[in-house]
Amino acid sequence: MHELEPTYNWRKYYISEADKKSPFYGRAYGNTYQNTIYGYYIDPNWDDIGSETLYCKILMVDYGARYAVIELFGEWNDTLHNDIMFLKRTVIDYLVEKGINQYILIGENILQFHGSEQDYYEEWFEDIEDGWIAAVSFRDFILEEFKRYHLDSYINFGGTLQIDNWRTMKPNLFYELVKGLIIRRLN
Repeated sequence: MHELEPTYNWRKYYISEADKKSPFYGRAYGNTYQNTIYGYYIDPNWDDIGSETLYCKILMVDYGARYAVIELFGEWNDTLHNDIMFLKRTVIDYLVEKGINQYILIGENILQFHGSEQDYYEEWFEDIEDGWIAAVSFRDFILEEFKRYHLDSYINFGGTLQIDNWRTMKPNLFYELVKGLIIRRLN
């Protein structure tokens, strides 16, 4: 677990702790391993959102284009820990307030998903009237659980959104690719 790090190659475009509008503005990161998931230490560069099992890293925010790319890590557990509440209240509400209405969630480091109620997903969906939420590169068994809990009513996922080479793209090109895929799905 401690070897799984957030993506670093977009830091020349955006650094969340340097962005005054970011919920993580001013955070300092060191080399001390403090946070754990189920007793396993995790890389200190993941951002703590208050959950015992879910962490994130905002990789990119473009306030003009109104989008954010957020990499997720850990176990997304709505059943025991209500992780969607922590993500919604700590990160998403903050970004919605700043005008962000398009969200790309990177999920290749989500190791498990346990669903529950849809209230926070519905609230998030309503908060971004003209926007969308895309889940990119989540594992197939996670996507099956998303379907089982009917999250496809709120989040776009699967199929063409399984973009394995997203790290090699520049953030704006990645956004345009995902946006194009979402527009095709919505039309």
